Amino acid sequence: MRAIGMIVRDKNNQSASGAESMDKRRATVERIAGAQLASMNGTMGDALGQSNRQRVVWLGLLAMPLLFPVALPGMASAVGAVCLLVAVGVVIGQPVPLPAWLARRELNGRARALLERMLGRVVNVIASWGRPRLLPLSDRPARVMNGLMLSAAGLSMMIPVPIISFDNVLPALAIVLMSWGLRLRDGLMLLGGYLATLVAVASVMLLWWGGASAAAEVLSLVGLAPAQ
Repeated sequence: MRAIGMIVRDKNNQSASGAESMDKRRATVERIAGAQLASMNGTMGDALGQSNRQRVVWLGLLAMPLLFPVALPGMASAVGAVCLLVAVGVVIGQPVPLPAWLARRELNGRARALLERMLGRVVNVIASWGRPRLLPLSDRPARVMNGLMLSAAGLSMMIPVPIISFDNVLPALAIVLMSWGLRLRDGLMLLGGYLATLVAVASVMLLWWGGASAAAEVLSLVGLAPAQ
């Protein structure tokens, strides 16, 4: 009976330790995200700050609404542009100045409310999953790989895809995973971001190829096909 009691106590201690660790990770994620959201009352240039750590978090926050069909018009192109700039900064190890048109862009109350609502949905997933592991993937030697993957995700988000209306979900997922993976030093999250990026790029290429083939078929049917 004493042995059974010890086993039960050990399990209870492990459960309590796991819950405490989860609470700490959630508090960390909320603190990091909250500090960024507090700077949203000005322009994009003011909010993004002058360090790669700040910009990586902002990139992850800005991409979150694109995981759901409630994003603001033009948001995908802005997030894609920010993603490319952050990617270059990751590669060279220092932030890149924002272009004037992007730095002057205002972050209004509607955008802030949307980000806060999205954060409430996603923070539990990030807090339950994100933790330091596979550290070499977030070290300095891996910054070129991380920058290239972020660039690919940003470009796949910026390229319009015909017919499909939810084409931003995959690149947004890739950006969220890689951004938080870099900030939390979570190599497994980075690997998930790499995979989502590759799938996003492949889907964009496939959809454009399919769209071009369909357009050529329609032109052929109506007798407008280009001469061979």
